[in-house]
Amino acid sequence: MVSRAIKFGPTESPAKFTDVEPVFLSDETILERKAKILEGMKNEGFDALVIYADKEHGGNFEYLTGFIPRFEEGVLILDASGKSAVVLGNENLKMARFSRIPVTLAHSPYFSLPNQPMDNEAPLEKIFSEAGLSTKSKVGLVGWKMFTPAKGDGKAYFDLPYFIVEAVKCALKPDAALENAAHLFIGGKSGARAICNANEIAHYEYGANLSSNCILDALNAVEVGVREVDLGACLSAEGQYNTVVSIAATASRFDKANLYPTYKKVQKGDPLSLTTGFKGGLSSRTGFVIAEESELPNAQKDWLDRVAKPYFSAVVAWLENIQTGMSGGALYNLVEEVLPKERYGWHLNPGHLVSDEEWMSSPVYHDSVEILKSGMIMQIDIIPSVPGYTGVSAEECVVLANSTLQAEIRAAYPALWNRIDKRRHYLKAVIGIELSDEVLPLSNTVAYLRPFLLAKNHSLSVDK
Repeated sequence: MVSRAIKFGPTESPAKFTDVEPVFLSDETILERKAKILEGMKNEGFDALVIYADKEHGGNFEYLTGFIPRFEEGVLILDASGKSAVVLGNENLKMARFSRIPVTLAHSPYFSLPNQPMDNEAPLEKIFSEAGLSTKSKVGLVGWKMFTPAKGDGKAYFDLPYFIVEAVKCALKPDAALENAAHLFIGGKSGARAICNANEIAHYEYGANLSSNCILDALNAVEVGVREVDLGACLSAEGQYNTVVSIAATASRFDKANLYPTYKKVQKGDPLSLTTGFKGGLSSRTGFVIAEESELPNAQKDWLDRVAKPYFSAVVAWLENIQTGMSGGALYNLVEEVLPKERYGWHLNPGHLVSDEEWMSSPVYHDSVEILKSGMIMQIDIIPSVPGYTGVSAEECVVLANSTLQAEIRAAYPALWNRIDKRRHYLKAVIGIELSDEVLPLSNTVAYLRPFLLAKNHSLSVDK
């Protein structure tokens, strides 16, 4: 494949869409979700699942219940019959009645904060036995990730807290099988969460739209002398929960192991990184606080041609060639062909699935035979690392959608479709990308990259 020629020059900024209301998941979608999980359980012979959640690792639990236990822990027990139970701590007992699937409630103060009252204290294994686990022959534990070791058996790896795993083991029959079952939720091959319907896409586009608005606001706020915290303030929106640690970092990062924006002021010539994310989308940018190429550091005078333009060419190739039916390995090879890792130093997956988490899983890896499917929300995530050079990034989220899914979105969510249509037009008319027919941009700033952050009316584009 021949890489597209890239130019740096004047371009108009993408449009922002504001006052976009959140879209709630419908009852029909929740029933569909539950049916997909039950089908997966049946296909693999699971009699029950024990699904864990805390604030950071609640996506699989929330997929069915609609909530996470916030600052506590929680467990959802899903029986192959379809019956469900939740085990919750002191301050989340009230949430059981709001669950999107019907559940019976059990209280365990072990899931509460330290030193809180231990009323209704009972051994966890007793709670699990009473929930029916003692009669099961095969039980799946679902934390937040599956394990895919090159050596060893990933089914035997559990990421739930030890006290919960031990309680489950004590509740089971001696000959019962216990396996990691997170793949039923997040696996790219057949995981229920890998494919989104029109309602789910509308639900998640809210966060992708927010993240791109935030990143554009932050880019527009970059000036010499502005503080990291002032840029960081641009990276939150509408009181929504960030799915990543927001980054607003100028010059050297991680001083004293700090991850968060500080009162450090942006200086001319600094490298600057900006990242934010919400449910359904992440936006990230890295560039230099300069206005023109002559202002690049002496040791990186060729940065634009050596790093930024080749990276952007890979993003273009990704967007122009990705399609349903191709394997994750084929997409991986495409990026390797356009941006050879030996020269550009990337080593993670150049694309992954996004949902309530910023990184759910990825079908894109070396020799992957997993098929990219309609309904997959994917993040463009190519990370070059060239020794002696500052990095560059333009991470954003899109969804793959065949003609049937596109028609469903257009019919059910005309305002969303109008936003998608305008984003696609911008990418073709302004950035010059011959966007794959099945790529629907969920964020406003897909492939919008200002390498020089003081040149606010200039970006990279395809040289037609």
